[in-house]
Amino acid sequence: MTSRNWVRLFFTTLLIGGITTGVLGFIIRWGEFQSYFLDFKIGPILSTFIWLIGVGLIFSVISQVGYFAYLTIHQFGLGIFRSTRLWNGVQLVLTIFALFDLTYFRFEKFAKPNESLTPYIALAIFILIAGLIVAYFKSRQGKKSTFIPALFFMVVVTILEWIPVLRVNEKSWVYLMLFPLVICNAYQILILPKYLKRSEEERAKLQAKKGNQVPTINKKKK
Repeated sequence: MTSRNWVRLFFTTLLIGGITTGVLGFIIRWGEFQSYFLDFKIGPILSTFIWLIGVGLIFSVISQVGYFAYLTIHQFGLGIFRSTRLWNGVQLVLTIFALFDLTYFRFEKFAKPNESLTPYIALAIFILIAGLIVAYFKSRQGKKSTFIPALFFMVVVTILEWIPVLRVNEKSWVYLMLFPLVICNAYQILILPKYLKRSEEERAKLQAKKGNQVPTINKKKK
């Protein structure tokens, strides 16, 4: 990918993370901010929105670091296992373990006496469904073998990126970080082929332009 398209991808994802968090932040934490809207406090609304956007920018950067880290790990995995099918199998097993850990260990650590396991399972199911949807559309873009890697990224990598708030287990922050991460991760993995194709076209145009310049230079020398 050309540096120009890397920059475009970075800032577009950054913007998506910021706006998503800015909007969803008011919804998720409505109990804290509803008085601003009920009393038409424009100043606090704007300052809170800007603050939420700033938080979203941080979430977006975490998402992008996670994505680029996964791209590197994916190449290492293919090199180590030397088989797409075997590497996909490993990723599928790790995905199952990640969902189990997200449910069981969070329940063991944070559940109150007589608290139901259902909310913990529901959260894992949400991530799984989001991952399956994104993986489906990813596989439609090209090879079917991309389904498992996309699912792994959307589940395992999202959970790893999510760890800072999972350890605190503050409900509003758990959801505030989750949705921007899922959206940013989905955007990156689905939009990357478009940027790769655009980069190839730009390189082809550049090569063609250089090729046209060479005969012109030779004619001038003659």
